[in-house]
Amino acid sequence: MQQINHKYPVGIQRFDTIRAEGYRYVDKTDLVWRLANGNSKSVFLSRPRRFGKTLLVSTLEAYFQGRKELFEGLAIEGLERSWESFSVIHIDLSSIKARNVQELEEQLDAVLRDQEALLGQEATYRLPGSRLSAMITRAHEQTGKEVVVLVDEYDAPMLAVMDDEATLKEVREIMRGFYAPLKSLERHLRFVFLTGITKFSQLSIFSELNNLKNISMNPAFASLCGITEEELSNQFGEDICQLGRALDMGYDETFAALKRRYDGYHFCEPSPDIYNPFSLLSAFDDQALQSSWFASGTPTYLLRTLQGAHVTLPELESCRARASEFDAPTERLVSPIPLLYQSGYLTIKAYDARSCAYTLGIPNDEVRIGLCENLLLYLGEQEGVNMLSPQYGLVDAIVGRLDKGDMDGALRAMRSFLASIPYDLGSRDEKGFQLKFYLIFRLLGIQIDSEVKTETGRVDAVVQHQGSTYVMEFKYDGSAGEALRQIDERGYLIPYEALDSRLVKVGVNFSSKEQTIEEGWIIQEAASVTPR
Repeated sequence: MQQINHKYPVGIQRFDTIRAEGYRYVDKTDLVWRLANGNSKSVFLSRPRRFGKTLLVSTLEAYFQGRKELFEGLAIEGLERSWESFSVIHIDLSSIKARNVQELEEQLDAVLRDQEALLGQEATYRLPGSRLSAMITRAHEQTGKEVVVLVDEYDAPMLAVMDDEATLKEVREIMRGFYAPLKSLERHLRFVFLTGITKFSQLSIFSELNNLKNISMNPAFASLCGITEEELSNQFGEDICQLGRALDMGYDETFAALKRRYDGYHFCEPSPDIYNPFSLLSAFDDQALQSSWFASGTPTYLLRTLQGAHVTLPELESCRARASEFDAPTERLVSPIPLLYQSGYLTIKAYDARSCAYTLGIPNDEVRIGLCENLLLYLGEQEGVNMLSPQYGLVDAIVGRLDKGDMDGALRAMRSFLASIPYDLGSRDEKGFQLKFYLIFRLLGIQIDSEVKTETGRVDAVVQHQGSTYVMEFKYDGSAGEALRQIDERGYLIPYEALDSRLVKVGVNFSSKEQTIEEGWIIQEAASVTPR
């Protein structure tokens, strides 16, 4: 079969480059037109990193500059009639990584100098807010037209110092002054658009900007960033087939693998299925299923926040948050859930309108496995060990045993691994042991659900692998027999009776003295699922 040679814009974020050089482009210009010509002149959009925000800003820039030739053949051609051009001030803060006020002022100065040069202006003020104000008013005077201001990653300066409360306070004040003209100069502005990761209300700097329309959870713009399942199916059929050939998989199997690994994002309720665009396009470009988004950067403060809040990964598979929690100031968050959602590590699974509460969960396997791996590494760093090095036994033995239906061998390998972990690493109670068990299985790509609700209680773990379903109960300084009796007495097997799979119950005891699984676990194939 003929090889296709599509160009994928991995790392290419300028709309004009993508269009001029023939890169693949998923047409979002109908939504861009609606955004630019809606009722709101000032708009904010929150999306995770690497989700297409910068490309969106670049597309808006080209549109407002009247560059009609770049939009030939796209949906916007049938919507726009005038193609009027405006002065565009494009403030890109994505590269700002200042660790103190002096560095921030220097980096902001460089950004502003670039924009002043493009507008043919010279700086006559020192303060960033005054310079932005001067740029806007002068551009309006020079052209007689209102000005467009686009700010990409508005929150980058604050996120860079989230772990330093004193510096964060200083940075916040500087940025408050910088953004103030976007409200006070409203009469000079045709359109203002800000993107970021955290919602504007969370960083306590936008009390002046109450005119901003937040479309982050607006169903009309749910697919503005990212690639929907419909777009993937309709526009990437050849690409899926070619990737499948590289992986020695059929079309349906390849599509399912892409869905498990990169799909699952929902930014409102209701929402179409959204795929991570960076990871999806990287998979087509590399001809491999890799964790490109997760590997491109996971802030340490997120892992530290997760640990500090004593929230485990199994709990993140299904957690609730009220709508009001998403507007709490980030620096005073009680729960890490809103920040994990906005950063792309959680997504909306359901919404209860009566209680105004969202059910959130981990979106896909890329994030799930990445969180497991990074949390293990983070835990290890606290004790100066590499949890993923060969000496700590994350070997193929566990997967190999389960592939053969040998849970006994898998538990034996797990016992050796857990015994090799330093005693002080992580929580040493029952919850800590279950977390390590969950992390390891998830990291190895084994389907494991933790704390599964039933009508009679919670099953500690359910493992599904290669045609077998293992219902597992753990005890801590108890006995495997006691664990097995609980499975029987509470009828934990009943929900799985209808599955076309081998059903096995497993009782395991964790020993606080040995800091691992105690010898004598019990494994029984289910002969009957009637509770005793």
